[in-house]
Amino acid sequence: MKYVQYVNQAFKAAAEKVQPFVFFGQNIAAGSCLGGLSRGLGGSPGHRALNTPNVENTLVGAGFGMMLGGVSSAFFMKQQDFLLLGLDQIVNTYNAVRQHAPRASFTIVSTVVDSGFEGIQSSLNNLADFCSFARVPGYTIACKQDADSVIGNIFARPGFRLMGVSQRLFGTEIMDFGAEPLLDRDGEIFQYARGADLTVACCNLTLPQGKGLADELAGQGLSASLFGVAAAMPVDYAPILEDARRTGRLVILDDSKSANIAGQGLRAEALEQGVKTLLVKRGHSEDWYRPGAETFSVDAGAVLAGFGLK
Repeated sequence: MKYVQYVNQAFKAAAEKVQPFVFFGQNIAAGSCLGGLSRGLGGSPGHRALNTPNVENTLVGAGFGMMLGGVSSAFFMKQQDFLLLGLDQIVNTYNAVRQHAPRASFTIVSTVVDSGFEGIQSSLNNLADFCSFARVPGYTIACKQDADSVIGNIFARPGFRLMGVSQRLFGTEIMDFGAEPLLDRDGEIFQYARGADLTVACCNLTLPQGKGLADELAGQGLSASLFGVAAAMPVDYAPILEDARRTGRLVILDDSKSANIAGQGLRAEALEQGVKTLLVKRGHSEDWYRPGAETFSVDAGAVLAGFGLK
């Protein structure tokens, strides 16, 4: 099944647990339905799908209002850059809302335009930047297992959070590790494999590249532990650090276009604990916001050389 179809079905299934539930956003029930992401949402009894104008700050406020009134909702946003237009509500309104015990859920789901340059409003891909403004929990969805856990258990949970889905993965087969994760830290950190030679930690939406690296290393006789960090905010990295102390080597992948990335925090903690650490991130130049294809990749040979294994 394609990534976008699986994620769409996961949202439907999670919302089925709650009534009433309102889905809203620009053309979520019209046209392409955000490339298929929101197709068919709101069709169950007690659910509604509302097509709205482009008034993002107002819509975020409406979501908070429904949450305070006991109505669960989800605002589906065409692309993550538009979250900038709702920051007043996300920061200031939520500072007031968070003082009340939530009886309902409110989730903002944004599409990360990580498939290449699609105009000047397609440059933001780091959910952690938005979460940091008001310490809002946030999650990225990269594969079947974290979709099952994050969407299935957190999407309709009382409270407020942000979620990001990858446009780059929309048309690809959903990545499926074929079993329950070895570790699921409440949707924040997942462990998909345990190896002996190094630990791979995938931040933001780098799990496909991380699995590719692990597979390539396996072809050279090396086994890697593979972790996915779905949480956008700083989390307790203890499981990753414990594994890295065992293997003696930690490679961190982070494809964020921001200068402030989660991988830096994990790297700092690892170095404090004496773990050999390599951070693979984007280079930053004046061309980062100009037309171009999605180019983040990982060179297995460079990783091996960085640890003195080649």
